[in-house]
Amino acid sequence: MMAEPSFFFSSLMKCLLRPGRRSASTAACLGLCAAFLLGPPYALRAQQAGVAAGLAGSTQSSSSAASQDFSTSATDELDFEGSGQTALQASPDAPAAQKSADGDRAPQTKRILGFIPNFRAISTDEKLPAQTVKDKFVTASEDSFDYSSIFIPALLAGYSLGTNATPEFGHGGVGYGRYLWHATVDQTSENYMVEFIVPVVTREDTRYYTLGRGTFMKRAGYALSRAVITRSDSGKEVFNAGEVIGSGASAGLSTLYYPGRERSFGNTGKQWGLDVGIDGVSFLAKEFWPDINHWLFHGAKPNATNAQ
Repeated sequence: MMAEPSFFFSSLMKCLLRPGRRSASTAACLGLCAAFLLGPPYALRAQQAGVAAGLAGSTQSSSSAASQDFSTSATDELDFEGSGQTALQASPDAPAAQKSADGDRAPQTKRILGFIPNFRAISTDEKLPAQTVKDKFVTASEDSFDYSSIFIPALLAGYSLGTNATPEFGHGGVGYGRYLWHATVDQTSENYMVEFIVPVVTREDTRYYTLGRGTFMKRAGYALSRAVITRSDSGKEVFNAGEVIGSGASAGLSTLYYPGRERSFGNTGKQWGLDVGIDGVSFLAKEFWPDINHWLFHGAKPNATNAQ
């Protein structure tokens, strides 16, 4: 029985497109051609000739692999530009293109100015896995018990002492100590409410995603808006219940350890607004920290491709 045409053309194309063995492929294809055209009497001979040519070509290829690979690659680019070259080049180039699209911003660092926690800032649009309950607990704990977490309470304690915000605390070192521990407890309870307890219930993502491009006003507006807008665990923009409700709950809890005279709706509301305002300013700092880090401390250049 004569060889089927579909088998012939399939084998012919495989021979021609086989890299690194051009002379052997040609001989094998001629054998297949003879088998197809001349029929059964010559089929066995043609196949044997093809196998012999393939073995000879393999030996020759092993002895001069470098030169044949170079010439074959050049010929393939000229002869098969519309098909083979595209298929070969598409795969390795695709990851690089993705990196260029996602890594076009300066990276965030784990700390601002070398000591202020910046653990939740994300510098790209990369699709990250949803935070687990453990992840949210860990970030709240890092922000609460890192060695630098005393920085903001220390500033607030000094300001409150200077303005005599709570006269019952007194003055001097003793007064400052009372302001300090109250501010520290305020910060810790607010961190766990905002970054852990409420976001677990509402399924919110507690990370800050840097905008990283656009005008100053656009980026500043975006950063401040994160106090009321955030991402859900599924990646959608949602109301930031963790920030707004969590801060309010923390302010309400503070009435349990402040002097009875300070337990009023006005003071609770003031503490609530202070907590949200501080977080809004922290988002602003996270947004522009890569720029500041570059221009003042020669960090990675903003809006430049950064390999991840």
